[in-house]
Amino acid sequence: MQNATHNSPSGRNTTLNQQCLTFVAANMMSGSGKFLAVIAAYVLSRIVHHLLKPLSQPYLTSDLLIGLLIASLPPVREAFANQLTMTLENVVDFGMICYAFVLGLEMDPYVIFKSPTRHAIVAYAGMLSTFILACVITPWLHYSKHTNIVTFTISLSITLSGNGSHILTRLITNLKIGKSDIGKLGIGAGVHSDMITMFLLSLGFVLLPVENITSSRRGLKDTITIGSALVIQTITAARISPIFMNWVNNENPEGKPLKGSHLVLSMAFMAVICSFAPWYGYNSFLSAFMAGLFLPSEGRISKWAISKINYLLSTIFYPLFFFWVGIELDIVKFQAGHVGTWGRFFSLLFITTVGKVAGTVICGLLLGYHCPELVALGLLLTAKGHFHIYLAILALRKGKIDMTTCISVVIVIFLTVVHTPFVVNHIIERARKRVPIHRMALQWLYPSSELRILLCVHGPHNLPSAINLMEISRGNPEPGIFVHVTDMIELTEQIAATLVPGEGVDNMTITDTSVTEMRDQISHAFQAYIDENGGGITFSRMLALSTFSSMAQDLSVLAEDSMVSLILLPFHKKLNEDGKLDGGHPGFRYVNRKLLRSAPCSIGILVDRGFGFTEKISRSSPCNMAVIFIGGKDDREALAYAGRVACHPGVKLTVIRFLVDKNSENAPRRVNHRASMAEQEEEMKLDDECFAEFYERYVAGRKVAYMEKHLANSSETYTTLKSLEGQYSLIIVGRGGRVNTVLTLGLNDWQQCPELGPVGDVLSGSDFQCDTSILIIQQHSIKGQLDGLSDEFSIM
Repeated sequence: MQNATHNSPSGRNTTLNQQCLTFVAANMMSGSGKFLAVIAAYVLSRIVHHLLKPLSQPYLTSDLLIGLLIASLPPVREAFANQLTMTLENVVDFGMICYAFVLGLEMDPYVIFKSPTRHAIVAYAGMLSTFILACVITPWLHYSKHTNIVTFTISLSITLSGNGSHILTRLITNLKIGKSDIGKLGIGAGVHSDMITMFLLSLGFVLLPVENITSSRRGLKDTITIGSALVIQTITAARISPIFMNWVNNENPEGKPLKGSHLVLSMAFMAVICSFAPWYGYNSFLSAFMAGLFLPSEGRISKWAISKINYLLSTIFYPLFFFWVGIELDIVKFQAGHVGTWGRFFSLLFITTVGKVAGTVICGLLLGYHCPELVALGLLLTAKGHFHIYLAILALRKGKIDMTTCISVVIVIFLTVVHTPFVVNHIIERARKRVPIHRMALQWLYPSSELRILLCVHGPHNLPSAINLMEISRGNPEPGIFVHVTDMIELTEQIAATLVPGEGVDNMTITDTSVTEMRDQISHAFQAYIDENGGGITFSRMLALSTFSSMAQDLSVLAEDSMVSLILLPFHKKLNEDGKLDGGHPGFRYVNRKLLRSAPCSIGILVDRGFGFTEKISRSSPCNMAVIFIGGKDDREALAYAGRVACHPGVKLTVIRFLVDKNSENAPRRVNHRASMAEQEEEMKLDDECFAEFYERYVAGRKVAYMEKHLANSSETYTTLKSLEGQYSLIIVGRGGRVNTVLTLGLNDWQQCPELGPVGDVLSGSDFQCDTSILIIQQHSIKGQLDGLSDEFSIM
């Protein structure tokens, strides 16, 4: 009875349903485990990358480490088997096709046909030396036993000659040496080397098809067919696609959203070009590279494709790619106990490193570069990337190399990437050592040295204040002062039309009447004053005639050539007849702000509220002036300048020191959120030493009056600054650079002119209704030149 029931159709259906449910549940559980493994690889790689940030390691390092670690776990390796591994392979192959397409799209193939630049010559030399070394060594080490030795050697040598340009470019850019000469040379040589090796591999596939060597030799007919398909695809991408892409770009101008139909059409067009040659047997990966290489890289569509594909690759694909690498590599099968394994491993490392360095050094010495920087550049150019790892795994899948050789290649590639941040740090350290240690600032000016000043004027309205500023800056007659009076004149079309060839630095002479008359008026005024009162003053005339965008650079060049320690600039606002400042000139303000960032020496900005109308500064009628000292490098520079002012017999100077009243109930608990206690203590030590020296030299000698203000916060600072209204004809302050900011914290919340600093902005603001002029001083910052290596610098 029971058997009958069991063999009935309804019983069989129940059994089948149970088996089906069991199968589905098992697959769901297995699928969720696989999904968790992939997510774990992604999350852990990001965590490890964050931990490795102090070492400046790229994402490739953390992705490869975590991919190998997660995929080497037995449960994960068992889960990813057979069909799922094939699916993962297809995903990786598609991702690498996108990678190759973008890699080609970011390169310019036509540089090959131009006369070789320096970075191209360095790239060729490094490639050639590595290729020769690989061809000599690799045939004797038997990296592959199942393929044509000539073809395999050539393929391996070309691969080792290249590098991962995208890895190298990102490293150099992130570590802020991209604008330096060695950074530009490294990026240019890396891209050139990567493009040439990829191009050679693409051509080599047509002539020496590695995939078919183990089966049978491909016929001449197939070679011609594949070669013809590749030529047609290349001509289409180079000649026909620009017509289509230009039409799409014209239909979608910048600033407007891309039309969906045009976007889909463009992507389909690119896909068709990439897939044309593979229809006839060509490699899909290399076909995508060749299509991207000859497609136009300019235009909105191409830039959109580059940015979107790169974003998807970096955020999603690369962690998945290295997880797949870990699945393909079985670390257990690595034959670490064999001597030949390590011989082949170190031979690969030797070829990759010595080949690049030797070629780069020999070529660079012929070009006149320094040897230490050439060694560093050669080590940078050894860096490989995702493509080289993919080729190693592909050779393993095709049976060209064994597991031990594949793992050795991947480890060598890993080592070529890991060392690059340390090489860049070495370059930065050498650049810092070669920065000139002579600081063009008043604080470090020897007392026996002549003070050289670049005194800038906008026009005749600056004459009185500029002359008075020159007068109080003269200091002692010995060694005196050298003043380069410089006219800041905007180069307009009208003035440019009056320029004629003549003598001088620029071999041009200005014939515009308004300009020449203005310059003559300024020259005569200064010359007349110096003839009458010029003991210890040497005077020369200069001109900064340029557009506002380049005027700051021209003034910096003049300052460097003249070896000045201080540039004095007029404020961009002029004093009106009613005693108030006008709206100002935006062009001159731009020049002032740009100079504050890039000046090769200390810089001062004079906010003139009647300083030029002050009576002649002399012993009989002393002029009351003050210098405010809160702390920081700019205040120390202002104090150094005030020391020269104090030497003038017609100046009655008062130094006002603002000190923190820590016992006050209004004092904030935190002083500075950015600076550490060690930095604050070091800065306060420098302030105390500087002020003690000034006090001993001038205050104790009764040349300068002294006043202290004990304040708790910035509110009391503002009140104290307001109380100085009308007491002095000139107040000298530092722009900023303070570590202890408790007394100025919050003053910049309502700044009208941030370039003046918090104290200078308050004193020059519209709320400060008086005839007190303000001189804001910023010290030349060597630290900015040392740490700001994202700017242009030269080391080679």
